[in-house]
This record gives sequence, structure tokens and C-alpha cells, in this order.
Amino acid sequence: MKNKPITHFGIKRFINEQTIGGIILILTTIIALYWSNSSFHESYHSLWHDFKVGFVWGKIDLVASLHHWINDGLMAIFFFTVGLEIKREIIGGELNSLKKASLPIFAAIGGMIIPALIYAFISISNPEYIKGWGIPMATDIAFALGLMAMFGKRININLKIFLTALAIADDLGAVMVIAFFYTETIVMAELISASIFLAILIAANLMGVRRTIFYAIVGFAGVWVAFMLSGVHATIAGVLIAFTIPARTKIDENKFMSKLDNLLTAFKKEPPTNDKLLSAKQVKILSDIEELNDEAHTPLQKLEHALHPIVIFFILPVFALANAGVHIDGSIIEMVLHPISLGIIFGLILGKSIGISIFSHLVVKLKLAILPEGITWKQIYGVSFLAGIGFTMSMFIADLAFTDSHHIEIAKVGIIAASLCSAIIGMVWLGITLQKK
Repeated sequence: MKNKPITHFGIKRFINEQTIGGIILILTTIIALYWSNSSFHESYHSLWHDFKVGFVWGKIDLVASLHHWINDGLMAIFFFTVGLEIKREIIGGELNSLKKASLPIFAAIGGMIIPALIYAFISISNPEYIKGWGIPMATDIAFALGLMAMFGKRININLKIFLTALAIADDLGAVMVIAFFYTETIVMAELISASIFLAILIAANLMGVRRTIFYAIVGFAGVWVAFMLSGVHATIAGVLIAFTIPARTKIDENKFMSKLDNLLTAFKKEPPTNDKLLSAKQVKILSDIEELNDEAHTPLQKLEHALHPIVIFFILPVFALANAGVHIDGSIIEMVLHPISLGIIFGLILGKSIGISIFSHLVVKLKLAILPEGITWKQIYGVSFLAGIGFTMSMFIADLAFTDSHHIEIAKVGIIAASLCSAIIGMVWLGITLQKK
């Protein structure tokens, strides 16, 4: 039997964490909006944008604002986790075969192309605005799953899995957009350095190195820093590092079960002790079980399992707190009706729903995919509206697309407005659909 990865991460646990994380994101967004528009709004800007941290080492200057460190540092860990999720799904999840992957991948492609085209059409007369075309391409999985959870058991688990796979494919597309279209100046020497460190990680994977600390040191001290200095956005480093993490077990499932049975049998044969402490032999057996368990885990899954709660319950809420605080200085109506905002609003609300629905129908019509069991087209339409909740990734791209702070604020108003409308429409649509089920 070939040594194959034990790929099950626990889709229900993954979805539950995303659900709770979505609720926390909503709360931190409300806090950020209130804080930035209260009498303490100056403290909001001062904390995230004026307060500098970091160090200078020779020619290396890594002093920046908290906002910068969150978006380029903490979010690199977010993108690293995204990379782990993508790799897991490709190896043994919903993207591991053409039949399973076709529907969410085509849906994601449609949900990226159509919103970008709508935004470009609305902003085409102003070259200064058109740079934001990548903003409405993104889907915030935590927010979407958080809202979907409100329907409880009325929601088919396959519908949640479809949305999850769609969002992960969408994340991959967003990463590629950032890498290819939102990188302006490239320092080739640093990019070459990053490539060398990546090559070291790939070689280590092929040689069977499984220590995650090695990948952490070489990855983030080497690849991440080199990317930061190269001009290519450092978050890309997170995804690339994730792809080098070993995804295979050290022992196949049959050998694992056989050795485990032997160890458990040996443990049972040990005579019971009269005191509270285990015998030396029992301690040795438990130690062997721990080593065996480590061999049955993949470094990829261990890292994903460890990092996912940190990302969901800390990194993304901090990102929301630092980025969602849009200070409304003037007419909110004018900001909403601005071409940047309108492009984002129509892109996320209409573009996402139209793109996902049409491309899903197309791939099923061509018999490249089938609807998952228990899912109707009406439910797909509901999910397509929920996918219009761009938030985290959209705000991230907005900061890359524009240099003018006012344009960034307008973009964030559009993102929040579109995400809110998409959430309402999607929830109402799914509510009606599920009632008729």
C-alpha cells in the first residue's frame, strides 16, 4: 500500500471555527466603525497609522506603522494558512479531482471575472480609479459561513462545503492577482534570494525533513524578509512557503493501525499499579504511542490545525479592527455614489451572483460537474449572493490598489455597503428557499 496522506482535517470543525470567527469579525467591524467615527477617532488613526514599531539593521529598515505590520506581517500568517488550506484541498479535499473541483473552481472564476469587468466598466473613464478592479473579486469565507450558520441544521453540509471550496479557490485567484497586478517595483537581487530560500525548503521536503521549526525559520526569516525587501507583497511569501510544507505521513494507515494495536495490547497486559503513577513500562508504551501518532500526522495538517484558530480568532479580528474603521468625513451618499464605491458595490452584489451562477450552470451543462447531493440551484443562487461579502480580502486589496487615503476610504465604504447588502439578500433568499424545501 502506498504511503498516502491522511487528509481529513475535519470539515465540520473547520466550518464551525469559520462560523464563530465570522461573528467575531462582525463585532470587531462594528467596534472599528464606532471608534473611527466617535469623539476618539483621532486616537484610532494615531494608534494604527502613526505609532511606529520595528528595527533597523544596517541597510535593512523594518520600521513601520502597526497598520503596516498587521497587513504585511500578521496577514502573511493568514496567507500562509490559506496556502495550507489550498494545498490540503488540492491533495485530498474538494479540489483533488477534476470532477469534484470543477464546480467550485468554475464558480470562483466566474465570481472573479464578472465583478472585475463590472468595476472596470464603471471606472473606465478615470484611469486613477480603474486600479481597484481587483477589489470586488474576493469572498470572505468567515463572514459568509458565519451568516449561513444562523440557519442551523436546515443548511445542507454539502452547501457549506461548496461555499468553502469556492472561497478557497477564490483566495488562490486573489493571491495571483496580488502577485501579478499589484506589485510595482521589483528588486531582483532580493527576489533571487527569496527563490534560493524557497529552493532550500523544496529540497528539504523532498529529502524528508518534517520539523516545522525548520520551515518556520527558513520560510519567514528567509523567504518572507526577502519578499518584503523585493517589492513583491510579502503575503505572497506566506502562500509559497505553505506549498513547501510536507503533506505526507511518515507511516501508512495499515502499519499505523497494526503498531497501535500492538502497543495497546502491551499496555493492557501490564499489571495494574496500586499507586496513582504509571509503571515505567506503561510510560514507555505511551511515549511510543505519541511517537507513532506523530508519524501518522502530516506537518501540513498539524500546522493548519494549530494556526487556524489563531488566524480566525486573533489575526482576522485584529485586521478588521485596524482596517474597517472608515471615518465618514462629509456626505456618506457622495462616498457611496463615487465611481470607486459604485464599481465595488455592483461588482460584489451583482457581479458575484451573476458570475458564480452562470459559470456554475455552464460547467454542469457541459457535464464537467454535477450539483452536490441535496443542493438545489436556488440554494446556489443564495450562496452566490453570500459570496458577495468581500470584506477581509477586498479591504486588503484596496490598500494595495490605491495610494490616496481618500480613495481607500471610499473603497472601504463600498466594501462595507456591498458586503452588508450581499449578506441581507443572500440570507433572505436562502431563508425563502429553505422554507420551501
